[in-house]
Amino acid sequence: MKKAVYILLFLILGQAAFAASPKKTHVIGFYNVENLFDTVHDEGKNDYEYLPDGANKWTEETYAKKLGNMASVIRAMKEENGAYHAVLGIAEVENRRAVGDLVARPEISDAGFDFILYDGPDTRGIDVALLYRPEVFKPLHSKSIPYTFGGTVDVTMTQEEKDAFVTRDILMIRGLLDGEMFAFFVAHLPSRVGGKANDLRSRGAEIIYGECLRLMEEFPGIKIVVMGDMNDNPTDDSMAVYMHGKETVAEVGKDDFLSPFLSVLKGGQGTLSYRGEWNIYDIILANSNLVNAPKGTLGIVKDNKTGYYGHIFNKPFMTQQEGEYKGTPFRTFSGGKFIGGYSDHYPTFIIVGTK
Repeated sequence: MKKAVYILLFLILGQAAFAASPKKTHVIGFYNVENLFDTVHDEGKNDYEYLPDGANKWTEETYAKKLGNMASVIRAMKEENGAYHAVLGIAEVENRRAVGDLVARPEISDAGFDFILYDGPDTRGIDVALLYRPEVFKPLHSKSIPYTFGGTVDVTMTQEEKDAFVTRDILMIRGLLDGEMFAFFVAHLPSRVGGKANDLRSRGAEIIYGECLRLMEEFPGIKIVVMGDMNDNPTDDSMAVYMHGKETVAEVGKDDFLSPFLSVLKGGQGTLSYRGEWNIYDIILANSNLVNAPKGTLGIVKDNKTGYYGHIFNKPFMTQQEGEYKGTPFRTFSGGKFIGGYSDHYPTFIIVGTK
């Protein structure tokens, strides 16, 4: 009898310990690092302002300061989250040297980040890249997807303007995150500068969405994360219509995406400020397979404190503390002068964990 009691007690304690054991979680994020250029001219690119004798007087010293600032933000996110990102998409980086110098910084070298970057057609030479920790994420296939015209979006440009138009490619990486099939898209959609019409960004979203549908057909159950500086808010057509971004889990159908930062924007938060108005252009979306993940597999996790699935990282050291732009992201340049800041965007992230 006593032996049976001990066995029963052992089983109960074992079950309790299993129930209390921490679930596996991973941080997936995006950061527009605002013009992370090296100090060397890239042939065929208009990077002259980011040279030692260029308009920005971009010396090895200022370059090192910029790298250190970016690394310190990534490190600070690690300290808050308890782990480095499993995957971190970045935008506005010039080339492989710049990314390599970033991941080698002493602030984050212990993360062991590897990265994927393709040299794209942007005239200034800025690209997107994906940092990842090889012990967590194992890439199987990657490609650079060009921006093309066509589809259902009728872009308001002449054929001559379309022929001359150049913008960043979209990066796609498919691989195994903790053994599960994932795909990550990193984008930097066409800028609003110069009054560029929003249909350019809608076309970019349409390209990404079409690629997502093809992946979901080829790899049933694949979990997809789309991230980037979309130069649009989650409420704009590019994200809400052409990326099928939905605000709530209940709205997410089989071919839809959860748009976590839609609620965050409505809640008054932002990643960048323009003329006194907060926007969230730094968007992350999750497909239905990640939102409605089977039990025991990785799915997007809600913050029970905030009620949001999306997170903005905005600490005081990354924020302007005085002057006209007090309270906004502490940027690298102001009035054409290097002010030693971080970025004009705050980074964003989501958490995925076992259900």
